[in-house]
Order: sequence, then C-alpha cells, then structure tokens
Amino acid sequence: MPELPEVEITRLSFASRIEGAQIQAVQMGKPLRWPLGIDPDDLQGRVVLGVRRRGKYLLIDLAQPAGLLLVHLGMSGSLEFAPRLGEAGKHDHFSMHTSRGVLRLNDPRRFGAVVYASSENDSCSRKLLMGLGVEPLSNDFQPAVFHADLKQRKSAIKQVLLAGDIVVGVGNIYCSEALFLAGIRPTVRANAISAPRAAKLHQAIRNVLQAALNAGGSTLRDFSSAEGKTGYFQLQANVYGRAGEPCRVCSQPIRQLRQGQRSTFFCSFCQKY
Repeated sequence: MPELPEVEITRLSFASRIEGAQIQAVQMGKPLRWPLGIDPDDLQGRVVLGVRRRGKYLLIDLAQPAGLLLVHLGMSGSLEFAPRLGEAGKHDHFSMHTSRGVLRLNDPRRFGAVVYASSENDSCSRKLLMGLGVEPLSNDFQPAVFHADLKQRKSAIKQVLLAGDIVVGVGNIYCSEALFLAGIRPTVRANAISAPRAAKLHQAIRNVLQAALNAGGSTLRDFSSAEGKTGYFQLQANVYGRAGEPCRVCSQPIRQLRQGQRSTFFCSFCQKY
C-alpha cells in the first residue's frame, strides 16, 4: 500500500508539470471506492492550480470555477502523467486529459478513489480529511504534544501510530522502522512511553520518513512515481520484511508478529522498552 513517502514522491513527480494545465476531458473506467461526485464533463475547461498533499490524499486544486479533486491511491493504485498515453487498460479507472498531458490512475484492486469537492471545507472534504492527525514532517509535529497525546491511549504503540489521528501517514513499513530506531517494542502500551522515549520516537518518525523520501519511497510490489520511477528504501530497511534475518545492529534474528491483521517486524534485543 502506498504510504506517505510514496504519495509525496508521486506528487513531486507531476505537480510542477501539470500546474496551469486546462482540463480537456475526463474518462472514467470501472467504479472506484467512492464515486467521482460530479459529471466528468463538468470538469472540462477547468484549470489545475496546483497539487498538494494531506496525509495520503493528493489534493488537486482547480479554478474556473474553484474546486478540488481528492485522490487516494488505495492499496494498489499509482498515477502516471505523460504528454501522451495509449488507450486506457482494464485497470485504468480515471484518465484526465489536459493541455499539458494525461493524468491516469491505475488501480488493479480498485480501493483507490478520485473524489470531487467544491472546497476543502465542504462536507465531502471534511469527511475524508478532518480526522487526520498532524503532518509528521511539519513544524506542527512537536515532541511534547506527541507525548501528551500518547498518554491518552492504552492501545499498543504500533496500533496507535497506524490509526493516523495523532500523527498522519506513518504506515506499516515506516512504523516498524521508526519503532526500531527508537528502541520501542511495537506491543508496548502508548501511555506507558516516557517523555524522553516519546521524543526519541518523534525524531525517529521524522528521520525514517525523510530517508524514505530521499530513497524515492518503497517499491514492494508495483509502486512507481508518475514518471515511472521505483523506490529503493526497502533495500535499507532495518526490520521490515526481514523476519529471520540477522539484525543489522546486534545480529539477533528479526522477529515477526501480527497486529491488527498487519505484519510487524522487530528486534527483541534492540527493542526492549
């Protein structure tokens, strides 16, 4: 599943190229997770002002008249943007033809979505975005506030981070990696984490996500940017996907367990707390 770094990499790979483009036509394939919410023909003539990101959502701002498209890549989705693309295939479910190229969503499992909203404050946008936590790479993500929020949660720290309502976008891969760097077991209760340990986890989250951005994200199955480039963060992972392999720090075998139907990877020696 594309996580925050992959979504940001996708945004960076086409945002500047599509900015200022006029929409010429929109073609829809099979239904996605949610309906578009507007007649595709009503998007014709609108201008793309820019592309932002909130959590794992891409927000494509439109003008003439104002509005926005909220794009989610779901479990298996990817965007492609090119001056010209061929006929849409069976897994291509949204194609937006513009004066600068074609933006296309390919999603074999169809858990992704493209949803139109009149503004970021309308009911549709609020339903999708209002429950999202703070952006982990922004200045709003502060250690003291993070610790205070963790003190209110009794669930396992990994489950709390994955929920995304305290800090957004720390998905399964990067959550396992951040907990390893912080020396925290994924099963420890969030409210049992001390302030110094929470500060260490706060920094680990930022470091892991920035490293993933620098590496172009993680390509575990078929992720690629809108330019067709794959990521390689998975090659430098300390624990994720390495069950049974020696820890890069202590050489003990990496362990794996299931938490909330997700695989968790950790080192029982390095992650004692």
